[in-house]
Amino acid sequence: MPDLRPGLPTSSTTARCHALLPCAGTGSRAGTPLPKQYQALAGRPMVMHTLAALRGVARIDRCLVVTAPDDGFWATQAVPPGVTVAPCGGDSRAQSVFNGLQALREQGAQPLDWVLVHDAARCLVTPSQVEALMDACENDAVGGLLALPLPDTLKAEVGGRVAATVDRSGKWLAQTPQMFRLGALSDAMAHAARAGFDGVTDEASAMEMAGFKPLLVRGSAQNFKITYPEDFALAEAVLRSRS
Repeated sequence: MPDLRPGLPTSSTTARCHALLPCAGTGSRAGTPLPKQYQALAGRPMVMHTLAALRGVARIDRCLVVTAPDDGFWATQAVPPGVTVAPCGGDSRAQSVFNGLQALREQGAQPLDWVLVHDAARCLVTPSQVEALMDACENDAVGGLLALPLPDTLKAEVGGRVAATVDRSGKWLAQTPQMFRLGALSDAMAHAARAGFDGVTDEASAMEMAGFKPLLVRGSAQNFKITYPEDFALAEAVLRSRS
């Protein structure tokens, strides 16, 4: 159930929606010569597929791409309409998101506006999936995230061997976008920053540490995060099947 603490807004009548893409990582596990978000998939850099999906959602006011300060990719690219590139990325994903939230505020975003933080490497997300998240969260007191109930048997490991089978009931795989109010998420991330973002693996975890209970909105198995070399072939096949 959502956290219904007093003081949290429950109406999005005047709030705008912004998308934030942390795009400053190197993607070392992907084994690509470029940062994985810039690797070509189905004839386009991965991040362009991601941005196309977000730009296909009319309710999103703008997309902010957070890059590393020395990122040279966007100097050679035409930035799509409605997209702003901010070279304020940090040493971690959490720091990049925190810096991106500050950049949104400097650009005029308001505390009650919604922010949808999305992984650049989840390039198979669809506008309809984003719309479903927005529909579920727009009047929620906290916000939420796309996720999937855990489908597989889960094992705990010690020394490379199974130590136990973990009960999977009630367990979900977190995805993105994750949608929260700009002010509430900024405050939660600022609190986490004082501890070096310890334990912050996504925006929902920061909100949980601040005492909130984000809403789980069922996503899609195709909205996976490209992480390993074999993921590229699967993502390319899905993208080509949609064209």
